[in-house]
Amino acid sequence: MEYRKLPHGGEDIGVIGFGTSYIGRADEKEIEATIALALEMGINYIDLASADARPFPCFGRVVGGAREKVHYQIHFGAIYKDGPYARDYNLEAVKRSIDWQLEQLRTDYIDVGFIHCVDEQAELEELLSGGVIDHIKALKRQGVVRHIGLSTHTPAIAHRVLDLGLPDVLMFSLNPAYDYRQDGDYSDGTLDERHELYRRCEALGVGISVMKTYAGGQLLDEKTSPFHRALTPYQCIQYALDRPGVMTVLPGFRNREDVRRTLGFFEAEAAERDYSVIGSLTPEDTRGRCVCCNHCQPCPVGLEIGLINKYYDLARHGDGQARDHYLHLSRTAEACVGCGRCSRRCPFQVNQAARMAEIRAYFGR
Repeated sequence: MEYRKLPHGGEDIGVIGFGTSYIGRADEKEIEATIALALEMGINYIDLASADARPFPCFGRVVGGAREKVHYQIHFGAIYKDGPYARDYNLEAVKRSIDWQLEQLRTDYIDVGFIHCVDEQAELEELLSGGVIDHIKALKRQGVVRHIGLSTHTPAIAHRVLDLGLPDVLMFSLNPAYDYRQDGDYSDGTLDERHELYRRCEALGVGISVMKTYAGGQLLDEKTSPFHRALTPYQCIQYALDRPGVMTVLPGFRNREDVRRTLGFFEAEAAERDYSVIGSLTPEDTRGRCVCCNHCQPCPVGLEIGLINKYYDLARHGDGQARDHYLHLSRTAEACVGCGRCSRRCPFQVNQAARMAEIRAYFGR
């Protein structure tokens, strides 16, 4: 394992951490064995935005007296009342969920308390007015929360929260597909906006923990990769670690084999990590496939077209939280009027009107 410093605090953080989106699919014995192996192999940074409640007591049992050796990202707004993940910014619901998570984890403190999955300005305003952010700040003053974090997929929201001086850590979706550039800016948010965000985090000492390292698995399959060519996990990991401000990447592990395979990154030859192939791909390679570049904006009815496409693609490829994130958007594909303006602007020749109809059918009302 290699380690980087958390700028605000100086803790040593493993550059590959433990994402928990998929581990809940394993049986309890495998979950606990996977956690134990990860700790043994040097993983010490764990994101607990899980798809369900099952991993929490397993971490509590396995970590046990070694709590000071691990760093937990815990999300204020991720709710596990009935087992499966849900999102709720009601302050009392948030408090109950955090209390439950701490009890299951057998700990009395949170390394990074995250303002959970804020993708729209209205959500940020709800968190500010509803008291959740004030609650996190109060817990930090009490020492229960050691650092404050923000998880988002939206650069503009990240910049807004940085303006408020809140986060020590930013959890952000970062991979070659979202950052792709060739004769223009093709990304989730403009390329310049995303790279300005990475540079700003580095300048402010805000560490970036990376989610969606493989774009929900899309980059690993030539059939779903926006490049029409599969990249390897090691190429995606190296790409993320080379971005300014990045502290750690958080791939989702399903079992012990995933841990072993992923940590093979440290023994891989430089050629196996080399992602320079993406620089030779042209925009024609991605025609007809939405890569969330937002060149289609503005939408006359206010749709966040790139974000809608992203949640759809992630949901279809197994991301258990993407459906909930989609349904919490202020405007979903239901609002599309089929005007075609977005399709005419799309540099990848995506028929977005047809795409919105497809997304409506997939998610339902």
